[in-house]
Amino acid sequence: MKKYLIYSLLLLAGAFTMVSCSEDELSKESVIMVDQVDQNPFDLWLKANFIDTYNIEVKYRFEDIESDHNYYVIPADYNQAIKLAHIVKYACLEAFDEACGVEFTRANFPKLIYMVGNWEYRNNNTFVLGTAEGGKKIFLAGVNHVDQYTRTRANLNHYYLKTIFHEFTHILNQTKDYSPEFRMISASNYIAGEWSQGTNNTASVYRPKGFISGYAQHSAGEDFAEMFSIYVTNDETTWNGYLETAGTEGADIIEAKLEIVKQYMRDAWGFEMDDLRSIVLRREADVANRTVDLTDLTVN
Repeated sequence: MKKYLIYSLLLLAGAFTMVSCSEDELSKESVIMVDQVDQNPFDLWLKANFIDTYNIEVKYRFEDIESDHNYYVIPADYNQAIKLAHIVKYACLEAFDEACGVEFTRANFPKLIYMVGNWEYRNNNTFVLGTAEGGKKIFLAGVNHVDQYTRTRANLNHYYLKTIFHEFTHILNQTKDYSPEFRMISASNYIAGEWSQGTNNTASVYRPKGFISGYAQHSAGEDFAEMFSIYVTNDETTWNGYLETAGTEGADIIEAKLEIVKQYMRDAWGFEMDDLRSIVLRREADVANRTVDLTDLTVN
């Protein structure tokens, strides 16, 4: 009998405890702590010019989860990040707006741009300028070198703009695939990771084989992205110089690839690459000559 009584008393005590707990008011403050970041003038400018205009988030503060842990990287410098954000807006986003309409840019440009200060260095004497991830994110490295490498069109292209156009091409291809005919042109000459080894990355070696750059030898996808990005960021004189170093056979292959890329952009996305090219070249010159202000944070 005592045993039953003890159990009854325990159950009764538990019931009172449960009633007591249910009557407590929940705290209005969450136990989960989230870092609160004060909005500075750059944050407000990014909201107005990237988030509100294109629904694109730009992350310039270092976030470990956004970085590739295979590389040692450092945070982006605040002032250099401001300049690169202006360059992306003026020479890329607004160039596509002008050529294709703002709705195209809003619908297709990735919704996250993440910046770090230095390049991602590999152990084969090359380094990563940028990457694209699943059509959702563009990663841009080397932000802390913006002042140094944006004073000429050649450097601006090599270190920043070509990378952005290259990665955006991957995103377009992930949405709408290109013709299998392109893959067949140089199918037997792609060499994946060996493109940077020995003399493979020498123009006199890769261009006669029909590749516009050394990296184009990696795969058909990289070849396609290199064709688009190099064509729209270089003037006719520079492009023709590339064809001259390719020789007759190599130039014919490059021209055949270019025609497929142009046709793809025309049929799949509704714009002419030559129109985009003239827009990009004009805007590149404005950036290199600093006729466009890369530091203005005025929010209209």
